[in-house]
Amino acid sequence: MTQDSSHPAPVGRLHRVVVIVDENSNPFELGCATEVFGLRRPELGRDLYDFRLCSPEPETSMRDGFFTLAGVAGLEAAESADTLIVPNRPDVEVPRRPAVLDAVRRAHARGARLVGFCSGAFTLAEAGVLDGRRATAHWQWADAFRARFPAVRLEEDVLFVDDGDVLTAAGSAAALDLGLHLVRRDHGAEVANSVSRRLVFAAHRDGGQRQFIERPVPDVPNESLASVLAWAQERLDAPLTVSALAARASVSPATLHRRFRAQLGTTPLAWLTRERLALACRLIERGEARFEVVARRSGLGTAANLRTLMRRETGLAPSAYRRRFGPEATTGTAPAGRSPGP
Repeated sequence: MTQDSSHPAPVGRLHRVVVIVDENSNPFELGCATEVFGLRRPELGRDLYDFRLCSPEPETSMRDGFFTLAGVAGLEAAESADTLIVPNRPDVEVPRRPAVLDAVRRAHARGARLVGFCSGAFTLAEAGVLDGRRATAHWQWADAFRARFPAVRLEEDVLFVDDGDVLTAAGSAAALDLGLHLVRRDHGAEVANSVSRRLVFAAHRDGGQRQFIERPVPDVPNESLASVLAWAQERLDAPLTVSALAARASVSPATLHRRFRAQLGTTPLAWLTRERLALACRLIERGEARFEVVARRSGLGTAANLRTLMRRETGLAPSAYRRRFGPEATTGTAPAGRSPGP
């Protein structure tokens, strides 16, 4: 996994996130970007990003003419972006403006991090920055994307793809998942959890989860996993197993596995491992320096297992994670490196 693949913000200023808005852009993804990167964070005592909107035209008609956006910066604002979020639109067959594609190419050439929400993958691919790389797009457009851009390694059944300095999210809600993933990358698990609480949104859905979950809202209320998930989260340091979770839910392990797949798009064991790793990251951020204690309190067992899982999931060893996100780390100027927290 690529480490620190995009350049950090200069010392003394916040990481600058710029969103390009173009004709017929989707307002939902624009709202997601604003919520995650653009709001003040008084609950944290500091701001996380310098957030800006820009457009190639003084006035931009949003999707289906719902409203017109005016009063934002010109396209030149993209030249100073540390992270550039590209336009996404429902009319995927319509070519993007040459000026927008040129701005994307220049940002990529100087090392900015590029992000495409939903059909934004078409913008990135048309700019030529996805050739030979991994990406995702909404399942509805997977065939059209693959036909137009065969050089891109499309992963059509995941929520988002982090390919280092270019990241793509599958659909509208997945824009929030990818946005929170970037906050974890830049500021650690504890800050990302705070942002997700303010959004009243799941703190972590792994990018590899399926786009289409069979039954997002259970038909039968008592089939909800909420109670067993809460029970497990209070006992992550205990030797929990899939059988123990199934017993708590009063179902067989096979039934539990089906419910996890249907409601969460993942397996019980994968969910449990991610929850434990998230707890381990929070313990390190709060100052626990003894990795064997972190491993034991998070249910990961040994320091060796902790190191293996952290390297696999975040690209950072526990010691590197502590230097970057522990109590002694400098806040407010975190670089945009590879994912530092599950």
